[in-house]
Amino acid sequence: MYYVACIAVLIITFQLTLAYISIFYHRAFTHRAIILNPVLKKFVIATGNWLTGIEPKTWICMHRRHHLYSDTKLDPHSPQNHGIYHLLWYQLKAYERTTTKLRAKHRDYTRIVKDLDFPIHWLNRNGLWYLPYVLHLIIAAFIAIYFNAYLFAACYWIGMNSHPIQGWLVNGLGHSKGYRTFKTPDSSTNNLAVGYFVMGEGFQNNHHQDARQAKFSVKWWEIDTGYGLCKILEWVGLLKFSPRSIKKHKMVAAI
Repeated sequence: MYYVACIAVLIITFQLTLAYISIFYHRAFTHRAIILNPVLKKFVIATGNWLTGIEPKTWICMHRRHHLYSDTKLDPHSPQNHGIYHLLWYQLKAYERTTTKLRAKHRDYTRIVKDLDFPIHWLNRNGLWYLPYVLHLIIAAFIAIYFNAYLFAACYWIGMNSHPIQGWLVNGLGHSKGYRTFKTPDSSTNNLAVGYFVMGEGFQNNHHQDARQAKFSVKWWEIDTGYGLCKILEWVGLLKFSPRSIKKHKMVAAI
């Protein structure tokens, strides 16, 4: 049972951080394909940085720049510029650069997120970006020492800090390996393995065809579990789908 519990906590924490990024940061805040309940929206803004270690406004700005300049030299994380294996490092540097530019109120960055009604999280405004990682490390250390559950603690910590790998898989393989359903002007592809593993985010070609759609899957064999979670949250009243997400669009939109 101990090993089952370890696997369970790894899966739960992995999916929790992924849900924050894919559902809230990406589909709701970045592309406005879904609209969050006001209470849930405030909760996500307050807790997102603590839970994922990723500042929401910075992530949104970086991802919108990715759509605006997809696979060009200005793309913050394209494998066409850096290769797949070096992309993990370059996406980190792009994140740091975006945070710095937003804090400095650089117009090329602030104009992209001027519609957002919340500031950069106070942790990042004050240079305390590392505190969420320290918090998760303290929790993991407590679990390991107090309960003598070192593997369980490791699974917790890995799951809670898994977003860089999630992002690397989507950014790298979703723009280099897979098939193309639509003739988009970039190199986006649909990668089934990443799509299944990362809540539908691997269906990048579908997503770049129309970023305003909340559902990333198109073919019957493509399974977007992130969209399924959106439907559950809609059913319990925590979000609703934007009218423009329900309609069909041909335009590739950044916002």
